[in-house]
Amino acid sequence: MKILAVGHITYDITFPIDSFPKENTKVRCHEKTECAGGPAAIAAFLLGKWGQEVMIAGLVGNDDYGKIIKTEFSINHVKTNHLVLSDNTETSHSLILANRDNGTRTILIYVPKKEQLIPFTPIDNPDIILIDGHEYEASLKLLKKYPNAISVIDAGRDKKEIVDLAEKVNYLVCSKEFAEKVTGIKIDFNNKQTLAEVYNKMENRFKNNIVITLEAEGCLYKHNNQLKIMPSIKVKTIDSTGAGDIFHGAFVYGLAQKFDYEKVIKFANVAGALSVTRVGGYKSIPTLEEMNDVYEQVK
Repeated sequence: MKILAVGHITYDITFPIDSFPKENTKVRCHEKTECAGGPAAIAAFLLGKWGQEVMIAGLVGNDDYGKIIKTEFSINHVKTNHLVLSDNTETSHSLILANRDNGTRTILIYVPKKEQLIPFTPIDNPDIILIDGHEYEASLKLLKKYPNAISVIDAGRDKKEIVDLAEKVNYLVCSKEFAEKVTGIKIDFNNKQTLAEVYNKMENRFKNNIVITLEAEGCLYKHNNQLKIMPSIKVKTIDSTGAGDIFHGAFVYGLAQKFDYEKVIKFANVAGALSVTRVGGYKSIPTLEEMNDVYEQVK
C-alpha cells in the first residue's frame, strides 16, 4: 500500500544527561544524538525502515539541516518528491535534554516564521494518509481529493486547525492532553469513570475511530462497542522523545498490513514502549525483528 505522511519536520539534537541541570551551571556531555524529527517525519522513517512504500510531504529550509534531513529520508527509503527545501525559511530545530534518571525530556524548539506547504497532488495516489495537523491547507486538500484513502491524524494539541482535521479522518489517534483539552475533562486514573466520560464525549463529537494514548498507562480505545485499555509494557524509560510518533507510525503499519484492530493497537503500543529504552527520535525505532519477538511475549 502507498502511504503519504504530511506535517512538521525538524532537526533534533539530543543530549542524554543524568539529572536535570540547575540554572546558571555548566553541564558537560560526552554523547549526543542528531537526527531528523517531527511527528509525521518519525512515522515516515518507521514505515520506510519497516519496508513500506512511503512518501513524506513537508517544508524545511534550503540550509544544512534541511539537506541533511532530505538525505536521511532517502537513506531510510522514504520518497522525498514532496519535501520542499525553501529559500524563504529556516529548518526548525530542537535541543532536547533527555534525563536518564527519570526518563523525562525537556525540549527547546526553534520555530522560524515559515510559509505553509503549498497544496499538491501526490506522485502516487495514496492508500493511507497520515497527517499531524501542521500543514492544514495541504492536509485538507488531500483528505477531500482522496476520500477513499484510509486517513489517520496524530493529534497532539487542541489547535483549531488540528481539531478541524480530526473531524474529517477515519482514525483519530490523539494524546491524553488533546482529549482533556477538547472535552474539558481531566483524566484521573484512580477514577475510571473519567476515562469513560472523556471517551464518550470525544466519540459524540468526532464520530470516528478514536484511540487516546495514555503514556505509561497504555491507550484507551473501543472495540466491539466495548471501552478498553491496552496496557503499556513495562520498560525502563531513558528518552521518551518520539514515542508517540513511533506509536502512530506503527499504527499505520498495522493498518497497511490489515492486522486485526486490536493487533494494530497492541503492535503500536509495543513499538512506542520499546522506543523509550533508547535515545533519539527516529533512531529509537525498533526493528521489525525486535517487534515480533517482544509482541509474541506480551500477553
